[in-house]
Amino acid sequence: MKLGNVLARRGRLAAYKLVLVQAAVASIISTLFFVMWGAQYGLSALAGGVIAVLPNFVFATLAFSHSGASSAAKVIKSFYWGEAVKMLLTIALFSLVFINLKVGFMPLFTCYSLVLVVHWIAPLYFKQS
Repeated sequence: MKLGNVLARRGRLAAYKLVLVQAAVASIISTLFFVMWGAQYGLSALAGGVIAVLPNFVFATLAFSHSGASSAAKVIKSFYWGEAVKMLLTIALFSLVFINLKVGFMPLFTCYSLVLVVHWIAPLYFKQS
């Protein structure tokens, strides 16, 4: 296996680990909203969690498809492409949720925001462990 493939796989696995932590946090928050305020709030929080987690998963898959000095242009292109798809998917998911579901804005945006905060904080924890 080429070194570039090993590095890409290592980066992809680290990104998937972060996405898994985000999914766990989204599940916990959704469950708390469900238990405390009922099904509509729980589903609204779950929708916010999915809107945050799914685009990050897609980004991780696309962005870490290449690595290595010999394919530097492909690495940069895959990161830009991954970020563009992530943004478009986020917009599409928000649109779908607002058009098709009756959601509570507070639980949706609370869960979405907290999952994004996990995205910033979790790498600090992973680095220490």
